[in-house]
Amino acid sequence: MRPNDPVEHLIALLAKLPGLGRRSARRAALRMLMEPESRMLPLADAMRAAAAAVKPCSNCGNLDAANPCHICSDNQRDQGLICVVEGVAELWALERAQAHHGAYHVLGGTLSALGGVGPDELAIPRLLTRAAGAREIILALPATVEGASTAHYLAERLESTKVPVTRLAQGVPMGGALDVLDDGTLAAAFKARR
Repeated sequence: MRPNDPVEHLIALLAKLPGLGRRSARRAALRMLMEPESRMLPLADAMRAAAAAVKPCSNCGNLDAANPCHICSDNQRDQGLICVVEGVAELWALERAQAHHGAYHVLGGTLSALGGVGPDELAIPRLLTRAAGAREIILALPATVEGASTAHYLAERLESTKVPVTRLAQGVPMGGALDVLDDGTLAAAFKARR
């Protein structure tokens, strides 16, 4: 590898993306470099534009170019039905599965004593404020130890609001992340929540 080689630098940056290893990054870089005008430059422009325009929604935490986001602004959605997710990837997975037609709330992670993530690092105060106007809070958190402890903590904190708190039903495997499940499994788990 030559120092300051732009091709190697491109490959190294692409290899840092989720789902891309060094071989896949090399193939993607080669494809873009072979057709820079039709592949690489439009991608660079789109990435620059997204970096400048996309921000977290001040209401739910989703990433969007509008604030509030397109989901929070949609009059067709049931704003009294709030689905709490760990991150934006899970929100996008539920949207892809068309399993939820209400509002969302992105926590920004799950509680983790080992990882040093406590309640103050998550968007819990905003959730408690939003819960006052809700009919139901759906906890769509991962089926992990951290997800279960976060769900338990939230259920306790939301108890005083008298708003029903539900969780996703079986179908989401233990240790599974929502953003990698197939749409059918995710939709079935969402419909069978308790």
